[in-house]
Amino acid sequence: MQPTTILLLIAGYFITLMLISYFTGKGGSNEDFFKASKQSPWYLVAFGMIGASLSGVTFISVPGWVEASQFSYFQVVLGYTVGYAVISLVLLPLYYRLNLTSIYTYLEGRFGVASYKTGASFFLLSRVVGASFRLYLVANVLQLLVFDSMQVPFWVTVTITILLIWLYTFKSGIKTIVWTDTLQTLFMLTALGVAIYFVSTDLGLQPGGIFNFIAESDMSQMFFFDNWKSEDFFFKQFISGAFIAIVMTGLDQDMMQKNLTCRSLKDAQKNMFWFTIVLTVVNFVFLALGVLLTVYAQKNGIEASKDDLFPYIATKSGLGFGIAICFILGLIAAAYSSADSALTSLTTSFSIDILGIEKKYDQAKQIAIRKKIHVAASLVLILVIIGFKYLIADESVIARLFVFAGYTYGPLLGLYAFGLFTKWQVKDRFVPVAAVASPILGYIISQLTLTYLNFEFGFFILILNGLLTFLGLVIIRTQKH
Repeated sequence: MQPTTILLLIAGYFITLMLISYFTGKGGSNEDFFKASKQSPWYLVAFGMIGASLSGVTFISVPGWVEASQFSYFQVVLGYTVGYAVISLVLLPLYYRLNLTSIYTYLEGRFGVASYKTGASFFLLSRVVGASFRLYLVANVLQLLVFDSMQVPFWVTVTITILLIWLYTFKSGIKTIVWTDTLQTLFMLTALGVAIYFVSTDLGLQPGGIFNFIAESDMSQMFFFDNWKSEDFFFKQFISGAFIAIVMTGLDQDMMQKNLTCRSLKDAQKNMFWFTIVLTVVNFVFLALGVLLTVYAQKNGIEASKDDLFPYIATKSGLGFGIAICFILGLIAAAYSSADSALTSLTTSFSIDILGIEKKYDQAKQIAIRKKIHVAASLVLILVIIGFKYLIADESVIARLFVFAGYTYGPLLGLYAFGLFTKWQVKDRFVPVAAVASPILGYIISQLTLTYLNFEFGFFILILNGLLTFLGLVIIRTQKH
């Protein structure tokens, strides 16, 4: 595929997003930017959240991960279903009852200002790095496919991408994103279906025979019970998946901000129910695609692997113009869906949680400050993504993302668990110490167990860090209930 063709696709896609922004962003108030005036249809939120949850990491990394890890990732996905049930039945009722704009406001009422700022700060760190991981992956592929041949530096690619996202989100934020995420999900799922069709057809598989072909493959092993020390052990993956869902969706302002735009708690819960079902199926299909892509690569002597596998086969293997077009559209959708909501949630959290603009300023001043923070958040994402270019090796990005999340979301898990399941108060000024100490101790423990016991925590590191934070809060609790 020619670089000019890809540029035309990007331009057409961006124009579409700008049109959506124009029609949805006529108000431009903080109520629109932060909450979409609580008028979002639940089914649009549910469908759009699928794309935001998948992002470029699932789109590229999950199929490329199958050769090395089989279907072990689906153990994590099954754990997600438990986590999403907790979100729907425990967290969403809490957020709606308190009528929150930022979900971290809960920590202020439960523990105090220091706890509140600590929770928000860990979210900001998690979201900056997580969104940058995702966008780095997609920007790197676009760089290899298009911009290297045009001699455009990587930093320019990233800067232009973030600038385009800023343009269509700066006015109405989450109100616009609820609609653009729906379009982006549609493109990603279309690309998935088209890829399976082209690759399976080339392998000589009939539609009815694809499932049997995948089931008979050695790469489709899904459950691992034989080695409890391995990071692929079923109970580690399943339990980790439940907690990953709770923290990366239920304790994440980015994802919950979309839920909080629904008209009522009942609508938000319906959203989570259908989102869970569809996301589980879609993740399975991405893993199935990984088997097909790996077999296709082996059959045709293609050496691409991991995060390079899907991009190479879609654009350079000769399967046809159709799969290349759909892959690029899916890739662009992944890029925008992972970054636009991140920009909005970062702006929301920093404005409300760190600066407290709702309590300090009138509406006009709030809007002016919000717009400046939106620009600053864009610059931060640009700098972090460019930094990743020099730090990330060849390991699959999804593995790095989840392990990192275990260290940054772990303290949030501990804080909310302590707040929801105990009646103790804490010495609020010491909460930041407990929250920072837990990831440090968690890393030391994980390294010691790996060295002396050959025990891999893997994604389970999230639970360890949450437990360490919980224990730290027990130590600094007060006698007041």
